[in-house]
Amino acid sequence: MTYSATFRFTAEDAGLLYRSVCQEQGEVAGRSRAEVRLEDESTLVLSVTAADAAALRAALNTWLRLINIADEVRQLVCSPSPE
Repeated sequence: MTYSATFRFTAEDAGLLYRSVCQEQGEVAGRSRAEVRLEDESTLVLSVTAADAAALRAALNTWLRLINIADEVRQLVCSPSPE
C-alpha cells in the first residue's frame, strides 16, 4: 500500500519559494519521495508519497518545516526596513 499527500501553498512569490526548496526533492531512503512544482505563478504544490504512514508523516514534517522556513526567510528579506 502506498500513502500520499498533496498540499497547495498560495504566495505572492511562489516561484521564489520553489527555487528555495526544489533542490531537496527526490527519494529519501527508499521510503518516501517528494516533488514540488509551480501550478501557476502564485501556487506551489507539494506532493509526497511514501511506503508507509510513518514515512509519510516524517517526510511531511520535513517538507512542511522546510517550506515554512523558506517563507519566513522570504518575508524577512522582502519586508521593508524600518526608517
